[in-house]
Amino acid sequence: MRTFAYLSPSGEPRIGVVYENVRYDFTRIWQIFKEIRNSPRTPDYHFIQLMIETGNFSAEDLLEVIEEVKGFRGLEDLIIKGEITYDVPIQRPTKIICMARNYRKHAEEFNSEVPTSPKVFLKSTAALLPNEGAIRIPRDIGRVDHEIELAVIIGETATQVTEEEAMKHVAGYTIANDVTARSLQKEAKDKGEPWTLCKGMDTFLPIGPYVVPADAIDDPHNLNIELTVGDETRQKSNTSYMLFSIPTIISYISQYITLMPGDIICTGTPEGVGPIKSGDLVQCKIEGLGVLRNTVI
Repeated sequence: MRTFAYLSPSGEPRIGVVYENVRYDFTRIWQIFKEIRNSPRTPDYHFIQLMIETGNFSAEDLLEVIEEVKGFRGLEDLIIKGEITYDVPIQRPTKIICMARNYRKHAEEFNSEVPTSPKVFLKSTAALLPNEGAIRIPRDIGRVDHEIELAVIIGETATQVTEEEAMKHVAGYTIANDVTARSLQKEAKDKGEPWTLCKGMDTFLPIGPYVVPADAIDDPHNLNIELTVGDETRQKSNTSYMLFSIPTIISYISQYITLMPGDIICTGTPEGVGPIKSGDLVQCKIEGLGVLRNTVI
């Protein structure tokens, strides 16, 4: 079960769902479901984040809604046909928290110290970019790199949670590309300055195309992960190589920063990061989560 955000031909934000390998308009399915259940006060769902915030985002929930509508009046006229314009699947997170050097070989490829505790930094929400959007590189900023990452979407408020409790707070998973202005990052490191600018520029965090509910992924710590630029494979690994697991990351962050529904945690990138330039097609693939495609201009 996969969900995605897209725009209708008139520009209205909508939620799509992939059910039995067919794309359906879930926003309309939900409206019909409300009518069947006689629940006019229940909000319409145009945004995945609203589903998460209201506690209705799981593969089990989605399946129940779809199958009830299917049994009542069929789904044929609710199929999404032709090309669509994707939207950012999580549009208004209160924060985006990223992990630095969470794969040993990535730390080693930059001759950096392998961390003994999670290392976190923030990324600007202005960096969010949907599937098939264009990564825009400002002129004269030097080298810019790709970094494929598994992204965790928080489903329930998390404050000082234990590792044993942490996974209960996960709504789902998506793919992220932590685009980094590498030359500017090196300058910042040399001066002891923060990474805000080099990590947070507009379009520097493509995410999507799907948000897959947590209960639809058997083991997020054993997913193949791969990034290509054009026909060249640059990064190829598995999430099992993360130094710090998702429960460890969530628990650690929540001791100091309250995590809210819709918040995004990027769990770090494996080795193989490299430069991108105008004209490139960057494709990020994580097992079970689809393929995130973006051009570079």
